[in-house]
Amino acid sequence: MSLDYLLDAANWSLANPEGFPQRILEHLGYTTLALLIAAVIAFPIGLLIGHTGRGALLAINLGNAGRALPTLGVLMLALAVVGIGLVPVTIALVVLAIPPILATTYAGVRSVADETVDAARGVGMTEPQIAWRVEVPIALPIIIGGLRNATLQVISTATIAAYAGLGGLGRYLFDGLATLEYDQVVAGAIVIAALAVAIDLALAGAQRLLVSPGVGGRGADNRPTTVRPEPKTEPAG
Repeated sequence: MSLDYLLDAANWSLANPEGFPQRILEHLGYTTLALLIAAVIAFPIGLLIGHTGRGALLAINLGNAGRALPTLGVLMLALAVVGIGLVPVTIALVVLAIPPILATTYAGVRSVADETVDAARGVGMTEPQIAWRVEVPIALPIIIGGLRNATLQVISTATIAAYAGLGGLGRYLFDGLATLEYDQVVAGAIVIAALAVAIDLALAGAQRLLVSPGVGGRGADNRPTTVRPEPKTEPAG
């Protein structure tokens, strides 16, 4: 396996319109757009059904159906309807990202203890206040976990943008296979994997910053422990 294409400095030049920096930015653009649209759709629905408990069966079944749909098949259908461009790629990636965000938002909100919700109602909080000030902060680790899962899936699948005539890191895979330049394919695959790992680590760091230490389970680890002295016993006699 040759790494010449990956290590070639010309392919990392900012002035190269087909270099790795430009393709990475394009890839991140497709990923971010799809995740934003998916979050706008899935998060409110997951929050609503998690808070009310209504429509959970329908939402879960729709989410499972979305997971079962082949992304390339969705792309082909979208291409047939709207033609080549950004729209069909975004549709396919949004369909891929919605299920994990929806499912984890619902699961995270439902995991909040009933006693906590009842206590919030007891102090006079409204239902929207309970959802946003109580349930979402407690469920945040699970919600962010779903977002991380969706992000990894979308980053790895956004290579299909090249199939629709766009850019991104998928260009190295499709173009390399078309011209039998396998060092280009290997370079593209390595960069995609490295990008996915880097983004996941960044989201993990953001999770540590956003999630309360008590909710994340870090508060107990950071509390100083007090060693109690053993009671003294007087010697017999």
